[in-house]
Amino acid sequence: MSTHRVLLLNGPNLNMLGVRQPEVYGAASLADVEALAQRTASELGLTVSARQTNHEGEMLDWIQAARGEFDAIVINPGGWTHTSVALRDALVIPDVPVIEVHISNVAAREEFRHTSYVSGIAAAVIAGCGVQGYDFALRRVAELLDGE
Repeated sequence: MSTHRVLLLNGPNLNMLGVRQPEVYGAASLADVEALAQRTASELGLTVSARQTNHEGEMLDWIQAARGEFDAIVINPGGWTHTSVALRDALVIPDVPVIEVHISNVAAREEFRHTSYVSGIAAAVIAGCGVQGYDFALRRVAELLDGE
């Protein structure tokens, strides 16, 4: 049985985890998130490739290149969640399950955060669980890929 490959993507400002608004996003850094994802993936027999960018075009390029290379995408689109039709359109190109993750509960925040361009094409949406949401997302990916 081959190992399933998961592309873990983090969008704008997520490189500032642990620094930016810790009362909203917690004290964990992006490195902590990536280490958590690697531990969970190892436990589940997954391989994770983690990337973060503040540049939308770079994110779109990574997503397009994922076709045929990855079996699933876990993405925290950050602010692009609420603004980017281009991101939503790109996420269907790889033709793999997409799990949308948000550290905070976006539904309990400002009104503009209540709309997600990603949720409609996502296999699951995990929000408000802190960085543990990444663990939950990878567990859901494993279930989806194993044919639950």
